[in-house]
Amino acid sequence: MRQSGTDALQLVLDYVKQETLDPLKGLGRYLLFGIVGSILLCAGLVLLLVALLRALQEQTGGFFSGTTSWAPYVIVGGAAAVLMGLAAWRILSGPARRRRRSAAKATKK
Repeated sequence: MRQSGTDALQLVLDYVKQETLDPLKGLGRYLLFGIVGSILLCAGLVLLLVALLRALQEQTGGFFSGTTSWAPYVIVGGAAAVLMGLAAWRILSGPARRRRRSAAKATKK
């Protein structure tokens, strides 16, 4: 009788570990790669925007000099705004939109 009680307890503990710890480990790995990927992507985009700024300043043959020296900054700022808008649009039109719709339907019921 005592052995079967110990076996049942061990079975429950193994089941709890399997159903809680294993998914959490997978979630941690998923979050780690997502965060590292986001940081690297942002760093690459910043470097590309700086390269665009320097190209506009140096390779335009003096077009942006004197009273128009501010224009490359505005152009690069606009490019950054467009990139942020595209990212926000993709985030909101992807899985997040489906989740919001299903959550709204669930609250209406």
